[in-house]
Amino acid sequence: MSLPAERQAAIGRTLGAIEDPHERLTVAASWKSTMGPLREEERTDELLVKGCTSRVWLAAEMEEGRCRFRVDADSPLVRGLIVLMCGIYNGATPEEVVSEEPVVLEELGILRNLSPTRSNGLAAVRRALVEFAGRQMVKN
Repeated sequence: MSLPAERQAAIGRTLGAIEDPHERLTVAASWKSTMGPLREEERTDELLVKGCTSRVWLAAEMEEGRCRFRVDADSPLVRGLIVLMCGIYNGATPEEVVSEEPVVLEELGILRNLSPTRSNGLAAVRRALVEFAGRQMVKN
């Protein structure tokens, strides 16, 4: 099983135990991550994710053949959601990032409870992750 699939299964078990969809969204948005935060000086225009209403920054790098992500956002709810999404892929290979969709977000009903602008923002973050991983695949 791939790293993103393992992480999604764990998220599904943890959040799936919460019956109320709004409470599930609240817990998902407060999800803690092992990803390091961005420093204030890293919040640059170059790291802004295009297509997000809130300001979202994504720092991506390769480390020993694995994608490493650090994220931040102006909105606490958005930050929690992107930490959850990026946490699925942090430490995965570029091939895994490109091929594994974040299906757990739909399976748990998280996407249904988001406003259209937040859903579009999450989709923009997913595109940014795939674009970064795709560039790494081309390099190798």
